[in-house]
Amino acid sequence: MNIYDIIEKKKHSQPLSEEEISYFVEGYTNGDIPDYQASALLMAIYFAGLDKEETFLLTKAMLESGESVDLSKIPGIKADKHSTGGVGDKTSLILIPIIASLGLKSAKMSGRGLGHTGGTIDKLESIPGLKTSFERDSFFAIVEKCGAIIASQTANIAPADKKIYALRDVTATVDNVSLIASSIMSKKLACGADALVLDVKCGSGAFMKTEQGAQELASEMVGIAKRMGKSAKAIITDMSQPLGYYIGNALEVKESIYALKGNGPSDLMEVVYALASCLLTSVGMAETDEAAEEMSREAIASGKALDSFKHMVEAQGGDASYIQDESKLAASRLSLPLKSSKAGYIEAINCEETGLASLASGAGRQVIGESIDPGAGIVFSKKIGDPVGIGDEIATIYSSSEEKLMAAAEKLALAISVGENKADPPKLILGKVE
Repeated sequence: MNIYDIIEKKKHSQPLSEEEISYFVEGYTNGDIPDYQASALLMAIYFAGLDKEETFLLTKAMLESGESVDLSKIPGIKADKHSTGGVGDKTSLILIPIIASLGLKSAKMSGRGLGHTGGTIDKLESIPGLKTSFERDSFFAIVEKCGAIIASQTANIAPADKKIYALRDVTATVDNVSLIASSIMSKKLACGADALVLDVKCGSGAFMKTEQGAQELASEMVGIAKRMGKSAKAIITDMSQPLGYYIGNALEVKESIYALKGNGPSDLMEVVYALASCLLTSVGMAETDEAAEEMSREAIASGKALDSFKHMVEAQGGDASYIQDESKLAASRLSLPLKSSKAGYIEAINCEETGLASLASGAGRQVIGESIDPGAGIVFSKKIGDPVGIGDEIATIYSSSEEKLMAAAEKLALAISVGENKADPPKLILGKVE
């Protein structure tokens, strides 16, 4: 077996065997297959495609390239959640405390932000003292004690995916459903949860721009999970405007605390409750989505979800006083309001451009390892469908740099459209796959 023959085979749209896929994944990860041949195979896959069996086998090979987390020592059912990325998406910070307070444990591993989408780990680390990297025993101990942890992924989780994704990123082979699904699921399945919910986003701020593409990706990922013996559901959600009103790191933690105190914006909570319902029904804790949503609402109303978040933050070394008093999560020292130049209604907010404006403010990073400004970002006053008058504030931008503040303001101004006719807010939950 050699990589040349595998490239030739896929070039002619022939299905690859398990042995051939494993040969490629292992050989490229170990450095035996050079970049130029791996690039050729990825491009052949991009154009010829992978069938469901090949996609599953690729996921399995990348999963087995590293270690998997064995959560069986932790009593009870363990749940996990994955989002395909969005702007203002802080649902994990609300969802995980809710389900933990109801007795459904979560040993969640998350990533850092890159480009126009934020990362859960960056957001959490805006709480002073909070750690996200743990040895295995400490990781397990926190889950057993608090019912939840949100930690950074280790380097040993699906190392093949890290190397293959880096190559896809520079060879224009990222946007292929099979390659996306296998990349996501190799990491998620390695994290060891029993039940998984996927938030697959579509729209201007999402990787999948169309609802059809998001549906296809969701179906592929749910199918992979089920073949691996895991319970999985997915929801398709709109990302044509930011989720909630706050974008940034400390800013999104602040809005999450508002939500856990019962003051979350309706769009954000709609997605949180949908995700919680998927998990609670999957594991048999609720018979219907309606019953599950009621359980989640009660967890917030009773204060149990907020207590769960506080205990998790404390266990991870964070200063829990920031949870009691979210005003301590301060925005960056410089601010600039964006005001409407005409009267009418907000008719569109380009979500990707908004994310890039937040990135420009210092809230994100363009390359791995770049430092971020925890207090930078954007707070919206208006969303799609809201009326505005001349001079009305639409949003406020925060940064620690005058130059970055002005750059962010310039980008954000281009992202927002004001029209004469009232636009309806976009439908948020577009579909479900189970």
